[in-house]
Amino acid sequence: MFYELGTMGIVLIIVGVIAFILLLFIVVNLKMVKQTDKYIIQRLGGYHATWGVGLHMLIPFIDRVAMVVSLKEQVKDFDPQPVITKDNVTMQIDTVVFYQITDPKLYCYGVENPVSAIENLTATTLRNIIGELDLDETLTSRDIINTRMRSILDEATDPWGIKVNRVELKNIIPPKDIREAMERQMRAEREKREKVLLAEAHKASAILEAEGEKESQILRADAEKEAQILRAQGEAQSIIEINKAKAEGIRLIKEAGADESVIALKSFEALVDVANGQATKLIIPSNMQDLGSIVASIKEIANTKDAKK
Repeated sequence: MFYELGTMGIVLIIVGVIAFILLLFIVVNLKMVKQTDKYIIQRLGGYHATWGVGLHMLIPFIDRVAMVVSLKEQVKDFDPQPVITKDNVTMQIDTVVFYQITDPKLYCYGVENPVSAIENLTATTLRNIIGELDLDETLTSRDIINTRMRSILDEATDPWGIKVNRVELKNIIPPKDIREAMERQMRAEREKREKVLLAEAHKASAILEAEGEKESQILRADAEKEAQILRAQGEAQSIIEINKAKAEGIRLIKEAGADESVIALKSFEALVDVANGQATKLIIPSNMQDLGSIVASIKEIANTKDAKK
């Protein structure tokens, strides 16, 4: 009885061990493929399948995962490469390549080391393109160089299941003496622009000052002209008013019917004014009582005063 139980226990243990080993094999050979990955599966040393997203099972000792390929866009920054321009200037240029794997099978079996192959291909392509350009064209033609390199690399890497999306020249480093010469040239250009701007500023300032002086002189001349016109108008108006007053006085005398005694008295008053004034010409009639002579005398005195004014 005990012997039978011992045998049964050994059998159960063996079965349990075998089940555990099988379960372990199953767990080990279960593969969960992510959304951005592809698994290249080999069976007995040859290509068998490409697994996409989901849960997959390997056959132990027969299948194996040859490569896990990422479908994300990848970036590789390659070290600076020495290149020689058309005018024999040696410079250092480093590149950045953006690529994406489109065919995992070709990527796995197309080339031994895809990244190294892309780096070497980038270096040779860059040398070929820069060799056709001189220094100035190299420094100012980044977009053209990037486009040509992307086109050449994309075509060359297509058999490897790789698509090159972008190629960028990260740094272009000329020799030290060339950099110093370029810096001197830049300083000279900046100084030249500064002098031109200062000269233009002085010119503009001088023009504004001249225009201001011109406008000021024009305004002063216009003001003087208007002042003279106003003075002349004032003098003319004054003369007109004086003559009107004299005419009005004569009219009043005539209307009042002044006799000879009044006229004689006014004549003597006029002579007093003449004596006190600046008149140089006097007309004294022989007969002071002659009204016509007195009127002529008054008229002559008035004309003399007006002439003095």
